[in-house]
Amino acid sequence: MRSIILIVCLIITASHSDAQHTQEDKAVVDVVRLLFKGMLQGDSAMVRAAFEDDVTMATAQRDLKGNSVLIRETSLDGVLKAVGTPHPDPWSEEIWDIKVERDGDFAQVWCSYAFYRGNTFSHCGVDAFHLYRGKKGWRIFHLTDTRRKDGCQIPEEIQRKHQ
Repeated sequence: MRSIILIVCLIITASHSDAQHTQEDKAVVDVVRLLFKGMLQGDSAMVRAAFEDDVTMATAQRDLKGNSVLIRETSLDGVLKAVGTPHPDPWSEEIWDIKVERDGDFAQVWCSYAFYRGNTFSHCGVDAFHLYRGKKGWRIFHLTDTRRKDGCQIPEEIQRKHQ
């Protein structure tokens, strides 16, 4: 009888732990999705709300000669201006293969993405977000992405959505 009670207690504890893990992972991914929702709607305030006050961003890509380059930014100003300036087609960044890792108030999100202007494919790559949970909840403090136009393995449902 004691064995059965112990097993039931362990199952309940494990279920609660998994639910908490899933809930926190969702909260982290929701911040990333807030960023992309703001981009899609051209809402720079929504984009700003996804980030900490101090951020670093970088893009790892190839230049026209095929050399690897790392472009760094330490301000959201350019991104916010670009998002908030009216443009003819909405910007849509579709993500998949989302992986979340957390330790306390630090989280990392790694995902594949494809970027579209309207229904026109622009580029794809990987996004790597670092987030911190502070007084405002989870916020992005570092973002690095890769960018390429070739070798993209975009899921069919995303491709169909942008036809």
